[in-house]
Amino acid sequence: MEKKIFKLFKRSKKVSPIQDETLLAKNIAQEEIKPLDAVDEILNEINSAITDSEVINRVDDVIEAFEVKPETIDEQLAVANINKLSWLGRLKDGLAKTRNTLGKKLLEVFGKGKIDEIIYEELEAILLSADIGYAATSYLLEDIRKKVSLKGLKDASELKLELKESITELLQPLFKPLELKQNATNVMMMVGVNGAGKTTSIGKLANFFQKQGLSVILAAGDTFRAAAREQLCEWGKRNNVAVISQQDGDSAAVCYDAVQSAIANKIDIVLADTAGRLPTQLNLMEEIKKVKRVIGKSLSDAPHEILLVLDSNIGQNAINQVKAFDDALGISGIVLTKLDGTAKGGVICAIARERPVPIYFIGIGEKIDDLRPFEIKDYVDALFD
Repeated sequence: MEKKIFKLFKRSKKVSPIQDETLLAKNIAQEEIKPLDAVDEILNEINSAITDSEVINRVDDVIEAFEVKPETIDEQLAVANINKLSWLGRLKDGLAKTRNTLGKKLLEVFGKGKIDEIIYEELEAILLSADIGYAATSYLLEDIRKKVSLKGLKDASELKLELKESITELLQPLFKPLELKQNATNVMMMVGVNGAGKTTSIGKLANFFQKQGLSVILAAGDTFRAAAREQLCEWGKRNNVAVISQQDGDSAAVCYDAVQSAIANKIDIVLADTAGRLPTQLNLMEEIKKVKRVIGKSLSDAPHEILLVLDSNIGQNAINQVKAFDDALGISGIVLTKLDGTAKGGVICAIARERPVPIYFIGIGEKIDDLRPFEIKDYVDALFD
C-alpha cells in the first residue's frame, strides 16, 4: 500500500487536500483499502488543531472522490469528533497552569494604560516566573522595545500582539519537519534521565507513526531499570508491534538486534529505548555513546535521529540536560513531555534562545494520542488565549 506523507514529514512539493485523498483512491480501486478506512486515515491526520468546518470540508472531499454514503461518515464523525476535544482544545487545557501563571498576569499588565518603564519591569518579572529564562526574557524585552519604538505604540494593550509575535519569532528555530527516509529503515534512539517519560513516549510514538501507515519495531534497550523491559513490552502489545529484548542483555546488543530485525523485515521505524541517566554520571554517558556507535555498525548512517525526552516540570534544569546530552551525543530533536503538569511551559522559549534543538513532539496528557507534533502557532495561541 502506498504510504501517505503527512504534514509532519517534509514534502517534495505541496499537495492539495483533494490530491491527498487521490493517493488513497488507487488503493481503494485495488480493494487494498476500504472507503471508510480512507476516512479513518484522514480523520487521524486532521485530529490536530483545525476547525470543525475544515473537518467537514475534508470529509466532503472524500464523499465526492470515493462515492461514500454521507450517513456512514456522519456516524464516524460522531465518534471521532463530537465525543472528544480537538487537539488545540486539549493543548489549551494542558497549558492551563502555565497560562494561569503567564497569561492572567500579562492581561493585568496589558490593561494598565500607558507604556512606561514600570510596564517593562512587570513584564520582565512575569516572563521570568514562567521559566522563560533570563536570556530569552532579555531578548523578548529588547525585541518588544524595538517594535514599540518602530510602530510608535503608546498603550499597553497593544503589547499583547507584539509579545505573541516576538515569542513566535523566537521559537522559529525549534520548528523543523521530521524527515524520514522512504522505503528504508529509520532508527530513532531515545535518550533522557529517569522519570522523564521516555518509555511511555516510545509507546505513544509507536502509535503515532502507525497512524501514518508506517511499520514500527521497539528495542528494549533500557537494561538497567527494573521493569523497563516489561513496560515496553506492554506498550508493544497495546500497539501490536514487535519488541526486541533480552532477559539479561547488553543495551547495545539489544539495539543492534532490533535494527537487524527491522532491516530483514523491511520495518520503517526502530524506536530504541536506552537506560535513563543523569548527565553527571560520566560512566553511564560513556555507555550510551557506545550504544550509538553499535547502532551505527548495524546500519550505516544510523541512528538517524537521537531524540531527548525532556520533562517540562524541571524548569531551567531542562537547559542543562539539553546541553549535556547534545554535547555528548549530538541530539537531533526533543520530545517535551508533561506540559499539562507544569506552570513552567515557558521553558520552550529558554531552549530556543540558549540551545535551539528542534522540538518534534510535545506531550500534554496520559492518553496514547496525547503526544503530537510541535506547532509554534498552536503553542503560542494556547499560552495566551
